[in-house]
Amino acid sequence: MGKERTEDPSMRKVRKLFDKSGLTQAELGAKMGYRPTSARQAVSQFLKSGNPQIGMLRRFAKAMGVKLETLI
Repeated sequence: MGKERTEDPSMRKVRKLFDKSGLTQAELGAKMGYRPTSARQAVSQFLKSGNPQIGMLRRFAKAMGVKLETLI
């Protein structure tokens, strides 16, 4: 039997906020503090994550102008 990966509920909230934002991945990445050359890729990997690090959630919350508590 393989291990089932359980997605952290915060990622559903993250994706929903991102979808509603109208931002591109590159734009969000820039707001999260990434360099233009790596912004899109960093956000793409973050959005695919099933179990994000708290630091990434903090960066996302700050970039989106929401409190971290709304994500977790």
